[in-house]
Amino acid sequence: MPTVTVSWLRAPYPSFVVDADGGVVEVNEAATRLFPGMITGAWLADVAPSWLADAHSRFTAAARRRADPPGGHPAEPGPAGVFPVQAARGPHGGRMFAAHPTPSAGGDVAWWLADDTDRHAAEEALRGERERALLLTEASSRLLASLNVDRCMEVTAQLAAEHLADAAVVVAPRSGRRHAVIAASEGRTSRHTTTMDPTLVPGLAEALQGFPPVPSRWIDPLALPGWVVPDGWDGPVGSVVVTPLPGHGVPAGALILLRRDGHAAFTASDELFGRLFAARAGAAVSAARMYSEQATITRTLMAELLPPRLHHVNGVDFAGGYRAARDSERIGGDFYDVHPGATPDSPSLVVLGDVCGKGLEAAVLTGRIRTTLQAMIPLAGDHQQMLRLLNGSLVTSRHTRFATLVLASVRREGGRTGLRLTSAGHPPPLIVRNTGEVEEADTAGTLVGALPEVTARSAAVDLAPGETCVLYTDGITEARGGPLGGEMFGETRLKAALGECAGLPAEAVVERVQMLASQWVGDRAHDDMAVVAITAPHSTHLTAVDGRTRGRFTA
Repeated sequence: MPTVTVSWLRAPYPSFVVDADGGVVEVNEAATRLFPGMITGAWLADVAPSWLADAHSRFTAAARRRADPPGGHPAEPGPAGVFPVQAARGPHGGRMFAAHPTPSAGGDVAWWLADDTDRHAAEEALRGERERALLLTEASSRLLASLNVDRCMEVTAQLAAEHLADAAVVVAPRSGRRHAVIAASEGRTSRHTTTMDPTLVPGLAEALQGFPPVPSRWIDPLALPGWVVPDGWDGPVGSVVVTPLPGHGVPAGALILLRRDGHAAFTASDELFGRLFAARAGAAVSAARMYSEQATITRTLMAELLPPRLHHVNGVDFAGGYRAARDSERIGGDFYDVHPGATPDSPSLVVLGDVCGKGLEAAVLTGRIRTTLQAMIPLAGDHQQMLRLLNGSLVTSRHTRFATLVLASVRREGGRTGLRLTSAGHPPPLIVRNTGEVEEADTAGTLVGALPEVTARSAAVDLAPGETCVLYTDGITEARGGPLGGEMFGETRLKAALGECAGLPAEAVVERVQMLASQWVGDRAHDDMAVVAITAPHSTHLTAVDGRTRGRFTA
C-alpha cells in the first residue's frame, strides 16, 4: 500500500491490507472493531474467517499466474485496463459480508468489506419463494394428473412428507363411522381406516369442518394418539401442524404434518405455506371426489338406457344388436326392448324405435319413451291405443323431438308363431322365409311426437319354424359408404343379405346385418344402428341326435 491516509484509517467500511504471503500489513479502525485480533504483522488465516483467508489465497495465486503464466505470456488486462476482481462473500458475527480485493503493484492486496446481510437475506427469501412456487407447480401437476380420490390423497401425503415435514397424514371426511387415513414418511405410504375421535387431536375436528388451523405452538405433540404417527416412525414427535383441505363447498379432509423432535419446529411461514399447499391439494381431492360421484350417477343412469340383452322368451328366439353413432358413446337415439308376456301363452311385446337426433339428448328422450311404453304394457294388445297415448305424452312435453317406432306382439301357439306388427313412421319389418325370400310387412303409420294425432296400420304375419322377422332402424339402410364412400347401404342390399340368412338363428341374423353395415361404413361417420331379429324356433328334432342337439331339426 503506497500511502495510508487518515481518511482510509477512519473509513466506515472495514478495510485491511494483506501481503502476498497472507501477512496483515495495515488495518483501518472499522476492520479492527470487526476483527479484534487483526493487527499489523498477524497472519490473516489466524485472525479472519476461513472464507476470507481462502479468498485471499485464491486471489494472490491467480495474480501470480497472470504475472508468470506457464506459457510465458502474461495475461492481458480486461477492457477497463484491470484484471477481473475476485470478490468473496461469507458470514461473520451473525452477519453476511462481501469482500472486494484491490491489488497493488508490490503484490499487496487491500480488502474492502461491505455489510451484505440485507441483500443476502433478500436473496435467500427470493430463493425460498422460488422453491415454494416450483413445489406448488409440481403439486398441481401431480395432483391434477388423476381424478381418482385415493390417488390424489396419496400424492398429497407423499408431497407433504417430501417437502414440508418428516411425515404427513391425510384424514378423509368420515364415511359412515370411519375415516380413511393415508400416511407418508420416508418414501413409504400406508392406508387404513379408523373409528378415531377427531377431538383427541387438537385442531383436527375443526379442520375436518373447514375451520382455519390453530397455530402449531398450541398443539402438544405428546398428546397425539397413536394412529397419527406413521408406522416405522422412531423417536418422539417434535412439532405438529393440522390444516384443513378446503374443497368445493365442503371440506375435502385434513392434513397433519409431523416433524421429529430435534428438527426445526414449524414457523409461521411454514404454516402459511402449508395452508397454500393444502388449498391446492384440497381442490384436487374435491374435484376427484365430485368426478367420482358424477361418474357413479352416470353409470347408474346409463345402465337403464343401455339396450337389454335379448334371449329366448315364451318359446320364441329374440336377438338384438346396437351400435351408437359415436364409438366413444354407448347410448344414443335408437332403442329396443322385449317385454315378455305375463304368461307363456300371452304375447310378448317387442319395441324398436329411433328418436330424432343422436347423443345424450336423444338418449334421454329414448329413456322416457321406453319408460312410458313399459308403463303401458297392460295395453299391449291395442297397438293404436299405445301409439296415441305415447304421442300425447310426447306432444305435450317440452321436447321438440319426434320418434319413429315399430311394435310387434309375438305369440307362440303350438308350432305356429304369430306376429302383429305396427309401424309408426318406421321402416316396415322384413320377413325372411325359409326359401330365402324376403317380404316387407304390410304396415305403415305416422311418426309419434310431431302431430296431434297418430295413425297406423297393423299387419298380421305368421312365421314357420326357422323363419325370422327383422326390425331395424334407418341407421342400417342409410349408412353411407361403399367403394365411393357416399352411397347408402339401402334396402336392396339389406334384403339381399337377409335372403342369405334363411334358416339361421336370430343371433346369426343380427350379427350378419351388423357386420355388413359396419363393413359398408368403414371408419366413416354414421347414425345409430339397431337390429332386432324374431325367429320362430324349430319344433321337431332329429331322433339321430336324441332330439335335443340345437340346430338339428326336421321342422
